[in-house]
Amino acid sequence: MSTTMSFRSSLLRPLAVAALAFGLAAPALAADGHGTSKPPREEWSFAGPFGTFDQAQLQRGFQVFKEVCSSCHSAHLFAFRNLAQPGGPSFSEAQAKAVAESYQVQDGPNDAGDMFDRPGRLSDHWPSPFPNEQAARASNGGAYPPDFSTLAKARTYEVGFPGFLIDIFTQYQEQGPDYIHALLVGYEEPPEGFALPEGAHYNKYFPGHAIKMPQPISDGQVTYSDGSPETVDQYSRDVTAFMMWLAEPHLEARKRIGFQVMIFLIIFAGLLYFTKKKVWKDVAH
Repeated sequence: MSTTMSFRSSLLRPLAVAALAFGLAAPALAADGHGTSKPPREEWSFAGPFGTFDQAQLQRGFQVFKEVCSSCHSAHLFAFRNLAQPGGPSFSEAQAKAVAESYQVQDGPNDAGDMFDRPGRLSDHWPSPFPNEQAARASNGGAYPPDFSTLAKARTYEVGFPGFLIDIFTQYQEQGPDYIHALLVGYEEPPEGFALPEGAHYNKYFPGHAIKMPQPISDGQVTYSDGSPETVDQYSRDVTAFMMWLAEPHLEARKRIGFQVMIFLIIFAGLLYFTKKKVWKDVAH
């Protein structure tokens, strides 16, 4: 009896500690009365094991990035040729080349040892809006605008219990896009009693709510040619999808190969089973 009780105690003790930790952590998040709101879960075309990118949405997202976001944010891993690669926005090579040539890229040195500017090429990467981090901070009140290349995979939020367990079984991996979309639409006037630091802006989805980046986009700021709504919500969805593609440009190929591998393994396992039955059928057990 004592052994059984000791075994039960050893199991219950870690559970009690975990429960106490969850209980203490929850009030701490909202101790100032302004707890961070959890981003709502959105529906994305690229979600799930068979999800794919919406090419029209990626083209709109690139337009928002080009006309709005690229004035502050870099994308060091993004090359102009990627605009025409399979699984992406599906621009033609001529369209991608035209985009590249619309930018001046520093090159060199030439024979005289001088750097010079030239029109961009497909092999060039997206030019940074600032020459270095110090210049970027000086132009943004001390804040450094993050690079867009992998941001959609790097950002997430606290799901909590039991949500993170459910995500393990459902393979939900879109917390980053959910957070980015929520952040872009989450600008509000600060509630009464909230001490907003000078130069900061209130965002209900940003940890601590005080964000240096002002609201980057407003209704009607970008003109779409396909008739899509020109609203902050639509702009946010489109540029978020584009950022997800930047972070994982081979997502469609990865999912396709993964599905093919799973089919192969199932067939291979069946062949192994029936081979074993055939080989050992005359052996007495």
